[in-house]
Amino acid sequence: MVTRCHGRVLVIAGSDSGGGAGIQADIKAITALGGYAMTAVTALTAQNTEGVHGVHPVPPAFLRQQIQVVMEDLPPQALKTGMLHDGATIECVAELAEGPGQGLPLVVDPVMIAQSGARLLEEEAMDALMERLLPLTTLLTPNLPEAEALLGRRLQGPDDMSEAAVELRSMGPETVLLKGGHLQGNELVDVLAHAGGVERFHHGRIDTRHTHGTGCTLASAIATGLAQGRGIEDAVYRARDYLLEAIRTAPGFGRGDGPVNHCHTVKLPPD
Repeated sequence: MVTRCHGRVLVIAGSDSGGGAGIQADIKAITALGGYAMTAVTALTAQNTEGVHGVHPVPPAFLRQQIQVVMEDLPPQALKTGMLHDGATIECVAELAEGPGQGLPLVVDPVMIAQSGARLLEEEAMDALMERLLPLTTLLTPNLPEAEALLGRRLQGPDDMSEAAVELRSMGPETVLLKGGHLQGNELVDVLAHAGGVERFHHGRIDTRHTHGTGCTLASAIATGLAQGRGIEDAVYRARDYLLEAIRTAPGFGRGDGPVNHCHTVKLPPD
């Protein structure tokens, strides 16, 4: 049986030459879940499992052109952002969300610092992210360090996370998924804050260093669900299940923090 692509997602993010994160991870996750990925590349990175060795931003005019030609010919059903790098790039996304992309679900993964420690969002772009993009966001998916940067304070545990997710939601996003992968201990918690309240997801820590690109992968998996007509909670449930299995079955590539297994078998609904 051939499964047709269902759910078009336009990803606006940076390229990872190592293939584990960024645009490359986005395309793999969307495809694995039966969607169709389109891209507008914000920056090129020289990157492998050991770190980011160089960043080459794409000029805003060319980013706009990438977005425009896709929107004209292949209208997406959801938008997802990753590495936006600077204020001018964030403005391009805001223009899309306010213009031809108005009404489409927008999943924002607020990529700020790579797993290796390299900065992927200029400090002066933080205000643009908060003022221009968050009010247009359907779902915000920060990890703990990103949430701390947005809120300007440290988060100590699950109770802090629940309060933080609600506070982040007050900045404009319709829904916030605060990820707890940076928590200490063997039990991890993710927090989903939406109009109906706060939900917590608990799962055991998987003993592996191969978690490169997990944020990109999760956000793209959720965006695929939204493009396919799933509700937020349903899209989040499926995406978390997909990611956890991808981490459990990571192939172990590279000398550093390797990629997850985007290609594990996913049960898709019939056409």
